[in-house]
Amino acid sequence: MRSVKVFARARLPSRHGEFEIVAFVDEAGRTLDDVAVVRGELRGALEVPTRVHSECLTGDVFGSFRCDCRDQLELALSRIAAADTGIILYLRQEGRGIGIAQKVRAYQLQQIGLDTVEANLHLGFDDDLRDYSVAAAMLHALGVASIVLHTNNLRKIEGLRAGGVRVDHREAIIAPSREQNAGYLATKRDKSGHLL
Repeated sequence: MRSVKVFARARLPSRHGEFEIVAFVDEAGRTLDDVAVVRGELRGALEVPTRVHSECLTGDVFGSFRCDCRDQLELALSRIAAADTGIILYLRQEGRGIGIAQKVRAYQLQQIGLDTVEANLHLGFDDDLRDYSVAAAMLHALGVASIVLHTNNLRKIEGLRAGGVRVDHREAIIAPSREQNAGYLATKRDKSGHLL
């Protein structure tokens, strides 16, 4: 099982509310690129609202309509800002773990008719390479007793539980669909098992 510890914490005032951002180091003392955005006293807390969010440069930063990533992130931030406690784990797993350059290649293939799963497979990747062991280690380092996971992806629940995290239950986090991402959302539902 992976292990990390808190490296640094700082206030993070935002358009969604007041948070704290937490950075981590691994067993060898190397800093992680993954961070937690947190609210409230977490040590020993039960049923902490939690979102595990994989980086999406095109959606989160540039506001792409090809996906629902930014909408889900903003919905999670709003939910946590309204709660006494909450966590968003922001994981550097761009493009379901294939990286930004390969994600752009996958976009190119999607423009000629492949869906997101087919594009990843065509490029020689599994449909989803993400690993949730670091997320589990971050939650252990934060000291939460149990979480309520805000997700539509059952693989995240399995991954966290495999890492020893107590997931009490799941809350759906469904953003409105758009014409530009309707096919993407259908693929997530039909091929990746997301509960939409």
